[in-house]
Amino acid sequence: MNLIERAKNILIQPQKEWDVIDTEQPDIAGIITGYVLPLAGLAAVASFIGYGVVGFNYGFMKLSGVNWGLYYALTVFISSIAGVLVSAFVIDALAPSFGSEKNLGRSVQLVAYSYTASWVGGLLSVLPILAIVGSLAGIYGLYILYLGFPKMKKTPADKHVGYFIVSIITIIAVYVVIGFILGRILLSVLGLSFGLGDLKISL
Repeated sequence: MNLIERAKNILIQPQKEWDVIDTEQPDIAGIITGYVLPLAGLAAVASFIGYGVVGFNYGFMKLSGVNWGLYYALTVFISSIAGVLVSAFVIDALAPSFGSEKNLGRSVQLVAYSYTASWVGGLLSVLPILAIVGSLAGIYGLYILYLGFPKMKKTPADKHVGYFIVSIITIIAVYVVIGFILGRILLSVLGLSFGLGDLKISL
């Protein structure tokens, strides 16, 4: 699997790429180390540059610094890895309820490749003002996820929409929980808070 080709194809022609992925033997460790880590790592670096070096402004106030860069970078990186694994595990556990194939490797493929759009969009965090635009890429990722169920999980047509909706709810819940826990830990470790004390007056 070539990372660049896989990322490009899953974004440009997801339906065809799911067919290709369906012929591959799922390798959880390989997907995490060869796909998730590199893409999440690039998004994390972009976040570090954007929030640690460039900074973001609210009128006459600017929030930036190395610690903030580390906070956002680590949040992106750790939540990506944990999010893929936990979401895949839950989605796989739900498979029998929707007449789908229970196969953790396939579930990891489904979730990891669907998040390609979010990681690529995350590169826009290098300029925080564009971060919101990058985050919207996640919506396209949901479309990719939707297309992947019939191939990766062998989901029957009459269960497709229901399984998809429950999976979205699961993924959102997983990221909210991980984000909350991770945020509390990192803010404490890095000595940060979202109070006015962290805001620098920029004239």
